[in-house]
Amino acid sequence: MPPTDEELEILSRKLMALKLAYDQYFLGSRPREPIMDAEEVRKLVVTYANQSIKNTAMRFKFNSIVSRYQAFKRQWTDTLRKIENGTYARHQFKSKLHERDAAAPPEPAAPPPQCRKEVFDALVEARQACGQGIAGLTPAKLNEILDQQERDLSKRYGDSQVRFKVVVENGRAKLTATRVG
Repeated sequence: MPPTDEELEILSRKLMALKLAYDQYFLGSRPREPIMDAEEVRKLVVTYANQSIKNTAMRFKFNSIVSRYQAFKRQWTDTLRKIENGTYARHQFKSKLHERDAAAPPEPAAPPPQCRKEVFDALVEARQACGQGIAGLTPAKLNEILDQQERDLSKRYGDSQVRFKVVVENGRAKLTATRVG
């Protein structure tokens, strides 16, 4: 019995849910690869592929879903291979951050004023590694933003020093401020 329009719609929704699950896995917010979900979608594709679909519109819809599935599958396989080989850009970036943090000496009780150039370079590197644009980001613009943040934090928490650092959350680079002293 060929699949109905509703069954194809369900398959399409499951495929998009699987894509989101893999995206979360590759970003690190999901601890394990969604193997069970992938197997469920694969079984549905194989089941419907072994059935003769006479309706041209239904066949077109099914073939479109299968094409998307195959493209996603190639992308996921390629990314998993990069992760295994240690060449996945996001993981390399995180690894460099961890190495830099591990190699850094412990912070003194009263740290010297922070070099804004280092913050700017780290932000540019992080945004590029995460696939975010850097158009319009200049050292002068970053200095304006950091000055404003320092003024706001000074009003809120008093005259303590502030240290800025670049972090990656949910695949996006951003600045965080920490009070020092």
